[in-house]
Amino acid sequence: MQLSQIYASPLTLLTDLYELTMAYGYWKAGISEHEAVFHLFFRKNPFRGGFSIACGQAHVRDYLESFGFTADDLAYLAGLRGNDDAPLFDPEFLKYLGRAKFRCDVDALPEGTAVFPHEPIIRVRGPLWQAQVVETAMLNMVNFQTLIATKSARVCAAAQGEAVLEFGLRRAQGVDGALSASRAAYIGGCGATSNVLAGKLYGIPVKGTHAHSWVMCFDTEKESFEAYANAMPNNCVFLVDTYDTLEGVRRAVDVGKALRARGHEMVGIRLDSGDLARLSIEARRILDDAGFPGAVIVASNDLDEHSITELKRQGATIAVWGVGTKLTTAYDQPALGGVYKLAAIRAPGGQWKHKIKLSEQAIKVSVPGIQQVRRFTHNGVPICDMIYDETLGVADRPTLVDCGDASQCMSIDATTDYHDLLVPMLRGGTLVGQQESVTQIRARAQSQLAAMDIDIRDLLTPKAYFVGLEKQLHELRERLVREARGQS
Repeated sequence: MQLSQIYASPLTLLTDLYELTMAYGYWKAGISEHEAVFHLFFRKNPFRGGFSIACGQAHVRDYLESFGFTADDLAYLAGLRGNDDAPLFDPEFLKYLGRAKFRCDVDALPEGTAVFPHEPIIRVRGPLWQAQVVETAMLNMVNFQTLIATKSARVCAAAQGEAVLEFGLRRAQGVDGALSASRAAYIGGCGATSNVLAGKLYGIPVKGTHAHSWVMCFDTEKESFEAYANAMPNNCVFLVDTYDTLEGVRRAVDVGKALRARGHEMVGIRLDSGDLARLSIEARRILDDAGFPGAVIVASNDLDEHSITELKRQGATIAVWGVGTKLTTAYDQPALGGVYKLAAIRAPGGQWKHKIKLSEQAIKVSVPGIQQVRRFTHNGVPICDMIYDETLGVADRPTLVDCGDASQCMSIDATTDYHDLLVPMLRGGTLVGQQESVTQIRARAQSQLAAMDIDIRDLLTPKAYFVGLEKQLHELRERLVREARGQS
């Protein structure tokens, strides 16, 4: 499912105004057609974790495929005014935008790839103004979905192989927040969603039964269960905590027996409040004693990876976890903080000029160059990643310098297995490669997580995964820092 099938296309005005004012400035300065390289990356893993799952690139692909300014877009831009009430943009510049076709080369990590701080998720190379204007939309799409996919992976890790369902539609941040969250949560590991539109658009399995209001519409709880069993005998998970939870379980058992006599089987019960550990243990006993060992206990109620871990520590017998608000809103960290930085530029026919951004915060000093990420593995297990500059190349026995601490280095043997992570998405603005289904992307995420060192996946005190700059790139960066600070 493409963006154009959900929203009006193109979405080129889904951008901050300053992207367009800079594009105009580049045009006025005569450098808009200079070739530039930008990288989209983040500086810290979310949730104090040890990894992230790259997500959102398919939406970026759709957005870039339809990039262009419509007549209506240009008319809107022509109506914008500066502080002197004169038009903000020269009409000739708007004609320039109207004639433009997207011509950038774009490389990206395959969606579902495990990614770490400072590594480019997307690299854009092409005309300066175009590479600039796409910044905001790409960050919007990748930041949020990477955040939610990572949160989902953490929640699923806490569930230790038990089913996790995404139930966050009603608490999500608007329509797009809900759709993007459902998609990203599925990629991160959730088995299904309650969001029917997301199910239709993306091919995600959908799950759901009834709410408390269903029970309250009938004179008795048992009558409500009987009515639901009559209506949907093949979808019976009874919500049992409207009145007295354990009595509700017993009534569900009575209806389950009648259902079984008609040739159907009760799927299970759902707990949505109270002491979930104690209630699940008691409910499991009631179900087993009544001859329903296969009936599952579903739990919801503001769950996340931490509450699931604690409930399992207490011996909860919950088999299916319905996770809503704290997943789809990334409740404990509502933004990833991904950024998009210029790393190199050149005039037509000229030499590359590497660019660097300085900061008093060491973590915010950017990395120059035309970057690629190389992942080294041993028996299929990732051992470290190297960021290198394609114009500088890589030594046969490369040395990696930690991105944040130059005193930490790692040497790699020439025989170590590796593969480069960034792969072509567009060439000259034209799509390359095949678009993947969300199920294929989800499978990649699961494979990536399974291959990762278990200590890196730890939810509370993860081991840091080593990401380093190739030594030549590190030395280039240090030289540019000295020059920028007048220390050359």
